[in-house]
Amino acid sequence: MKIIECVPNFSEGRDSGKIEEIAAVFKSFPEVRLADFSSDADHNRSVFTFLGKPKDVLNAAIAACGKALELIDMRKQDGAHPRLGAVDVVPFIPMGTSKMKDAVDLANVFGKQLSERFGVSVYFYGFAARKDQYVELPDVRRGGYEGLAEKMMRMKDIPDEGGEKFNAQSGATVVGARDLLVAYNINLASEDLHLARHIASRIREKSGGLKSVRAIGVMLKSRGVAQVSMNLINCKETPLKTVFDRVKILAAEGGTKILESELIGLAPLCAFAGTTPEYLKLKVFDKYRLLETHLKSLSH
Repeated sequence: MKIIECVPNFSEGRDSGKIEEIAAVFKSFPEVRLADFSSDADHNRSVFTFLGKPKDVLNAAIAACGKALELIDMRKQDGAHPRLGAVDVVPFIPMGTSKMKDAVDLANVFGKQLSERFGVSVYFYGFAARKDQYVELPDVRRGGYEGLAEKMMRMKDIPDEGGEKFNAQSGATVVGARDLLVAYNINLASEDLHLARHIASRIREKSGGLKSVRAIGVMLKSRGVAQVSMNLINCKETPLKTVFDRVKILAAEGGTKILESELIGLAPLCAFAGTTPEYLKLKVFDKYRLLETHLKSLSH
């Protein structure tokens, strides 16, 4: 069966009423499976993970993102996580018998519909990128929401859909097609943001660290905890244990230890090669955080 996973990230992680309104939209589409959603007040961000047949995923994504654009005002938004807009990023990931072309086609249709219906500017990234400089998500988001109005006026940075008119309430949305990744955070038993940033710089591939790892250091002000926030682009190449052990060593060099770690969304079983959730000090984990659990259910 052709299955698409979609993982929209919304720039709201504090107002539980708004988050529940968005979740209710997904739940009103019984054809798709809302596998997971989580919010973080310090990041001021919510991440939803849902799966289904391509057409069903498209319909649910348009409806939920439309609700988010109605509820979230970027002029009043702040948070530790990089972002461009209220509906910040919407990736489509091929599963089952789907191919990357299916995800790219879906991203193109979604981005065009989102822009036309709700007046939001859209940039495409990943396998759906239309500009060479915007294949990687961090490159699209560079400058953040605060620099977006100026960015959109530059000819080379005009959005792919929606033109150069800046929508202050919505910002811009980044839409793409990509391979599976694992969003993974490690919280340090320390409030040393400098150390978290140092560790991030040592482990990210771009700085000569671990292959297929992107990382930033952020502060969770509400808890007084520094965090190493990561995306594992290829968890077969660099599984969770490799990342955890490296951060543990670097944290010890900085005079602290790992407090806990957390998954954002789902992870495939292969990410846990050579380890257990207990070893990784995962805050919350059960079989429903495994991608295979949901794929198996959808295939029946």
